[in-house]
Amino acid sequence: MKVTILTGAGTSAESGLGTFRDTDGLWTQYDLNDVATPEGFARNPALVHEFYNARRANCLSASPNAAHEALAVLQAGPHDVTLITQNVDDLHERAGSTDVIHMHGALMRALCASCGKRWDAPQVMSPDDPCPHCTAPATRPDVVWFGETPYAMGTITQAAQQADLFVAIGTSAEVYPAAGLVELARGATLELNLEPSARTNAFGARRFGPATQVVPAWVAEVMA
Repeated sequence: MKVTILTGAGTSAESGLGTFRDTDGLWTQYDLNDVATPEGFARNPALVHEFYNARRANCLSASPNAAHEALAVLQAGPHDVTLITQNVDDLHERAGSTDVIHMHGALMRALCASCGKRWDAPQVMSPDDPCPHCTAPATRPDVVWFGETPYAMGTITQAAQQADLFVAIGTSAEVYPAAGLVELARGATLELNLEPSARTNAFGARRFGPATQVVPAWVAEVMA
C-alpha cells in the first residue's frame, strides 16, 4: 500500500515545540513579518538570526515523541510510505525516519542567499557568517518564509495523487499549498488531529486526540 503522510506542528507540540498559534510560545514574542519573511530578513537580519537561534536551541533540547517514533516504525515496515512534513525540526529523523521531505525547509540547515548553497547550520548563526562556498556574508536559515515557494512541490503533489491513503497529522490546514493536498488525493484520506482542522470535511475519515495517542494507535492497526 502506498501511504503518503503530511505532518504539521501538532506532531511536535508534545515534544515542547510550540506553533505560531500558541498564545504563550516563542512566536508571540516576535512579529511574523519581521522574522518569517524575506523582507524582514532584508531589514534586520540580526533579529531574524536571533529568532532562529532560539528556535534551534529549543529544537535541540527537545526529543521525538511517540508519534514520531510510530511513524518511523511504519516507514520501516512493508508499506511504501512517503513522509512529508511542514515542520522545520529534525524530530522525524531523530526518531528514525529517512528521506523526510521538509517542504518548509530545515532548521538545522543553512542557506546562502547569494549563491544558493546549503550546509549544516551551526547552533548559533549571525549576519556576518560567511558562506563556506562563496564567502559572501549572506547566510540565512534554510527555511521557507511566508511569500516563498515550498520545496519539492512536484514530488509532494505526485505523492499525494498516487497514494492509496493520504494522512494528515497535526496540521491546522490553514497554510497553503499544504492545506490543499487532501484535495489532490485520489485514494482514501484520513485526518489525525487534536481537534478538527480547517479542512476536516475534506477528509474521508477523522480521528481526534493527542498525537502521541492517536498516531501510535493508527500505526498499530496499519501494521497489523
